[in-house]
Amino acid sequence: MPHVRKQEYKVPSKEYELEYVEVIQRHHKRTPYASNTFFKEDISWDCSEEGPYHYAKDANGLNTAPVYWQAQANTRNPFEYTVGPGFLNSTCQFPSITSQGLDDAYIHGKDLRGVYHDKLKFLPNKGEKDKYKFRVTNNVITSQTLSGLVKGLFPGGHEYDAWIQSDSWDSLEPAISCALKNTVASAITDISSEWGVHLNSSLALRERFYNVSGIEWDDDAGWSTTWDHAYDNLSAKQCHGKPLPCSLNNTAICTPQEDADAIYRLGNYEYAYKWRMAENSTLYSALTMGAWFIELQDHINGKIDGSNNVKYFHNFAHDGSISPVLGVLQIDKPMWPGMGTEVVFELWKKKKTSSSPSSSPYFIRVLLSGQPLETSTPLGTLDMVPWDEFERYLNETIPEDLVGMCARG
Repeated sequence: MPHVRKQEYKVPSKEYELEYVEVIQRHHKRTPYASNTFFKEDISWDCSEEGPYHYAKDANGLNTAPVYWQAQANTRNPFEYTVGPGFLNSTCQFPSITSQGLDDAYIHGKDLRGVYHDKLKFLPNKGEKDKYKFRVTNNVITSQTLSGLVKGLFPGGHEYDAWIQSDSWDSLEPAISCALKNTVASAITDISSEWGVHLNSSLALRERFYNVSGIEWDDDAGWSTTWDHAYDNLSAKQCHGKPLPCSLNNTAICTPQEDADAIYRLGNYEYAYKWRMAENSTLYSALTMGAWFIELQDHINGKIDGSNNVKYFHNFAHDGSISPVLGVLQIDKPMWPGMGTEVVFELWKKKKTSSSPSSSPYFIRVLLSGQPLETSTPLGTLDMVPWDEFERYLNETIPEDLVGMCARG
C-alpha cells in the first residue's frame, strides 16, 4: 500500500516545527489465517528456513541459539487427521509474515526514514531509545513486521524492545471485552438488514466459489456470512504470485480472475459498510478503537505539556484496527486497508511571532497513503487542523465512560 515517502511528502511552511509523530499500520504480507484455508488446498506453501523464530535471551550474558518453528505433518498423532490438512505438507505457520512481507516491511522502514530522518532531520538516533517506542499486539505477525521495518528505519541496529498489552485488554489488536460493541456489530451484520441483501445478491458467485473450494453451504465457520474468509484466502495467494485455486474433484473447474476481483470488491464493500456506511458504524468504530485513541490523546497532550519525552511512536496492528481508526475519523472514501496500510498522526507547532494570536500553537496532520486524510466531518481534510478542534471532535465521538458503556451493553 502507498505510504509516507520522500518523493511525495509535502513539508508544511517553515513557520511550523514537527513535535511528535505516531504511526499505526497494518502488518505486511503473510500467509492466510488457518481459519481461512480450505479443508484441502490444491497448491503447496513452503516456509522452509523462514521462521517464525522463538527463543529466549539470557540476562546473564549466555549467547542463546536462535530457534525457528517448522510445522510438522504426516505424524502418527491420530488427532492430526480430524482436521483438514489445508496446504499439504506445509512447513508454514498460518498466519506468519513471509519473506516477501519482510522485504516490504524493510522498504517501508527505509521510506519512513527517508522522510523523518533524511528530509525533516526529526527521527531520533537509534541509540536514543527513550525518544522512540514500538508497540505490537499479541499476534506474532506484528512483531515479525516490526523486525523487518526497524532494519530500514534504524540501519545497523541490533535489538529493540516493543510494548505489548495483556491479551485481555489490548487496545491495539483490539481485544477489549465490550458487550455493547458486540450488540452493535450483530445489528450491522443481521441477515435481515442490508448485510443480508448484500449476501443474497452474490449467491451465484458463492456457489461457484464453493464448487472450487469444497466449502459446504451449511458451514458454521463464517464462510457463508461474510466474504472475509474468501478474500483473505485468494488475496494471500495472489499477493505471493500463487495461482487461483482449482477444484480437487475436477481440475478443470477453477476460480477465474473475474470471480476473484468480484470477491475483492465485495470484501471492500463489507469493510466500508461495517465501519462507515451502516447505522451506528461510527459508534461501532469508537467502541472498537476508542481506548487506543484515548492513549493517542495522552501521548500528544504529554508532548504539549512536556511530560512525554518520546518523539516517534509506531504501532503495529491489523486491518481490524486500522478500519475502525479510519471509521472514527470518518474517512470520506472507505476501503479495506491492504497490507502495510499506515495512518500517521503528526503534531506540528507554529513558531511564535510578535503578531501571533494567543490561541494554541499546536496543529495536527493525519496522513493516509502518505497524503492528508479526507474526511466527511466538519474538520474536512485533516491537514494542519488546530489540535484543540481535533481533540474536541475525538471527545465528542468517543464515549467518555468507555468501560461503563461497554459493560451496560
